[in-house]
Amino acid sequence: MNRPADALSVRCYGASHGSHAHDHFQILLGLDGVLELEVDGHGRRVAAGDGAVIFPGDRHDFEASGSARCLVLDSRDARWQHAHHSPEPRTLAPLASYLAAACDSALPRARLLGPALLLEAWTPPAVVRRARRAIDWVALTAWTQARGHEALQVNDLAARVHLSAAQFTTRCREDLGQSPMAWLRGLRLAEARQLRNQGLPVAEVARRTGYRSPSALTAALRKQADH
Repeated sequence: MNRPADALSVRCYGASHGSHAHDHFQILLGLDGVLELEVDGHGRRVAAGDGAVIFPGDRHDFEASGSARCLVLDSRDARWQHAHHSPEPRTLAPLASYLAAACDSALPRARLLGPALLLEAWTPPAVVRRARRAIDWVALTAWTQARGHEALQVNDLAARVHLSAAQFTTRCREDLGQSPMAWLRGLRLAEARQLRNQGLPVAEVARRTGYRSPSALTAALRKQADH
C-alpha cells in the first residue's frame, strides 16, 4: 500500500488547544513570532529561523503570545529520525521562506518537491565511504620473499600496495591480526626454517633472510619456537 504523501502547509498558532500526538513526524520552521512548544514535558521556543522535529507518538502542545506563523511539514518519511532536532538557520531560513510563499500561492511543483528539499537541507550529509581496494597478500608475500636479504620497513611494504605506513598498519591488523613487522618477521623465519631444512648453513640463511648475523637468526628462531 502506498504511504500518504507528505503535506506541507503554513499555519498560524495562538492559544493552546491542549496536548496531542500524531502517528507521523511533524516538522516546524518558524516564520514570524515566537511559538512556545512543549514536547513530552520539555519546553522550547521556535522563533523565526528556528525549527523542531516532533517524532511520532510524542505528546506536544503549542502556544503563542499573540500569533506565531510556521511552515509545517507532516511526514511519514522514516529518514526524519536521523534529522537534527535543531537545524542550521542559515541553511533553512531562505528555503522555509520560499516554501511558505509557494504554499500561500498554491504553487504545486514547489509544494510537491518541498518535503524532499527540507529533508535534504535539514539532515546531515551521508558520509560517502569509498570502497577499499583489497590488499593482495599473496602477491605481497612473493614480492617480500624475493627481497629477503633487504632490510624492508613498513614504508616499503606500504608503498608496494599504494598506502601510507599508517594505512598499511591498520589494514595489516584488520586482515591478518598482527603488525606489519610481525608479519614480515613471520615470513622470514618460515623461509629460514625451510632453508635450514634444505641443509644451508646458518650464515647463508641469515644473509638470505635479512638477519644481521647467524646468532641473531638463531635467537629469533629459538624465540619463535618457545612461543
